[in-house]
Amino acid sequence: MEINIPAVLAEVEAAFARYEDALVGNDVEVLDELFWKSPLTLRYGGGENLYGYDAIAAFRSARSPAGLARTLEATAITTYGRDFATANTLFRRASAPGKVGRQSQTWVRTPEGWRVVAAHVSLIDDPAA
Repeated sequence: MEINIPAVLAEVEAAFARYEDALVGNDVEVLDELFWKSPLTLRYGGGENLYGYDAIAAFRSARSPAGLARTLEATAITTYGRDFATANTLFRRASAPGKVGRQSQTWVRTPEGWRVVAAHVSLIDDPAA
């Protein structure tokens, strides 16, 4: 298996950047598009466990658009072959001083393009604080 084929890595980096822009801009349509439309998709969030695309889409449509701005650190995207990738990043928000967020995503190439099939978001005390 080839790791980080340059063209594949560029595709996933672009999908990840598109996701990030949609997240901080609360572009629910793009966020919904980038999750795999399957009952097998899951997202563990800061205060919710969402099983299936429908539950994730319902969460997104009900979420407040306030306080979504953030900065990313230590983003690590790795591709495995041509159809599978992971994206992990740390994030900080002004609304959560002394905390650092962690985001993990599993991406798979589908006939529609790269889609998140599993995601996990959590917030911890900032070890650097």
